[in-house]
Amino acid sequence: MSTEIKNLKDLQNVEYSLEKLFSEAEDFLPLLGTDYVEFYVGNAKQAAHYYKTAFGFQSLAYAGLETGVRDRASYVLKQDKIRIILTTALNSESPIGEHVKKHGDGVKVIALWVDDARSAWEETTKRGAVSFMEPTVETDEHGEVVRAGIYTYGETVHMFVERKNYNGIFLPGYQKWESDYNPAPTGLKFIDHMVGNVGWGEMNTWVKWYEDVMGFVNFLSFDDTQIHTEYSALMSKVMSNGNGRIKFPINEPAEGNKRSQIEEYLDFYEGPGAQHIAVATDNIIETVKQLRAHGVEFLSAPPQAYYDEIPARLGEHMSMMNEPIPALQELSILVDADEEGYLLQIFTKPVEDRPTLFFEIIQRMGAKGFGAGNFKALFESIEREQEKRGTL
Repeated sequence: MSTEIKNLKDLQNVEYSLEKLFSEAEDFLPLLGTDYVEFYVGNAKQAAHYYKTAFGFQSLAYAGLETGVRDRASYVLKQDKIRIILTTALNSESPIGEHVKKHGDGVKVIALWVDDARSAWEETTKRGAVSFMEPTVETDEHGEVVRAGIYTYGETVHMFVERKNYNGIFLPGYQKWESDYNPAPTGLKFIDHMVGNVGWGEMNTWVKWYEDVMGFVNFLSFDDTQIHTEYSALMSKVMSNGNGRIKFPINEPAEGNKRSQIEEYLDFYEGPGAQHIAVATDNIIETVKQLRAHGVEFLSAPPQAYYDEIPARLGEHMSMMNEPIPALQELSILVDADEEGYLLQIFTKPVEDRPTLFFEIIQRMGAKGFGAGNFKALFESIEREQEKRGTL
């Protein structure tokens, strides 16, 4: 534990600056943060209503027939530093519709905010990335945005977004979305990390891809001896850029007695893709209370023994905790700690009809880890859901 941390009062919610945290990261691709996440969905208008009602997002921008776009409708939502786009096809020939037909609703684009989109595209494609979109300048009366994209695992795309010469509401082609319905935010602050699921034996391939193509570093690894239950197992490696603002854990299945959650995802998504989005909050108890009241469903609580063992499991970190264990148990929130502090986390059930995409709510009080101490409890909760679905 850091010598500067004497007690709880010294612990703060984790915020990431542009300071380099991982010296091993090459950082030829300076990333300022997550710009937006775009979902391809069957009905964007209804999906937008869900994210506003359930998660407390607010209307930001819109593109569609009324703005001169003929092939799709896109609704942009915002909460603090998080922006999501919900996009649907407007005709049967659209590749957006084909994506939804194959994968169901899911993440298509993980957009990264950069100072120079042309350079980002050139640096990554010359290192082996497959281009999705060459550098394109988009303009309107508010200035210009440069975007360029590359493919990552499956059909998922990283879009580089350069907006230093733009002061519009979102992007050229979008207009402000005026709505009488903007529920109060629920305390979601920014995207902490996004997890990708890849196929059997593919994890190390994509770890190397992120190292070679994007200059990331693998700073945490978990194998099937650490992530397993009586029935299933998986392996995971966490990739990060140099300043820690962009973190992409990558999961692959491992042999087990029954089918793991990763296998279930790959079967129903019909290939690799984004498994979950972890969003940060400064007050997980209040955020989860609000989300539950809005109808968001979370995984079932771990057994009583999990909460009974928290003081022994956290050891000296227990003195840092401000949140009473009964309050966490009431909401099924999980707790873990590392040498830097502690973290609190909880996972939703899948937010789509297919058992694919879900969300994690996380509050980091100094801790930089990913809840390794919660893996067994978490995966047993997921297995209980799989058993109900008949997919375990």
